[in-house]
Amino acid sequence: MVLSNIVLVGVDGSPESAAALEYAVAEADRRGARLRVVSTYFPEYSVHGHSRPVTAAEPAIEVDVEAQTRRMVDDALGGAASPPVEIVVAAGPAANVLIDRSGEVDVLVLGHRGRGGFASMLLGSVSLQCVLHAQCPVIVVRPAAVTQSTTPAEPAVAATPPAS
Repeated sequence: MVLSNIVLVGVDGSPESAAALEYAVAEADRRGARLRVVSTYFPEYSVHGHSRPVTAAEPAIEVDVEAQTRRMVDDALGGAASPPVEIVVAAGPAANVLIDRSGEVDVLVLGHRGRGGFASMLLGSVSLQCVLHAQCPVIVVRPAAVTQSTTPAEPAVAATPPAS
């Protein structure tokens, strides 16, 4: 694996992903790396009462998701100019998008929702899929309220993929 000096973080607007973003900002600063923030969306979704999926215009979805992600990034940076940030908005399942991009970065940072092992097996946890299939080390961050730590967030799991 070639080191790219990029920290990748997946965000979805949840408090857990905000904790991961804060951790990723600090990690990028420690490494002197760039930060790549990825948000995903589904262009088709079902609405109760409709038998067929309702499709929104993809450009409109992307603009909205990018604006929400930019606000998260601005909050996490707190006015600081570093690290350099790239925002990526992509259509598709979050785990697939992040796993596909994991070969381009040094580390992937994700939030942990804390649903528990059984629920994660039933629901298909993004963090679990990334830990199992990413091509780079993965850091899973629990929010401070869950860990009772004195830092904003701390890693719950740090996994390194097996050597090929």
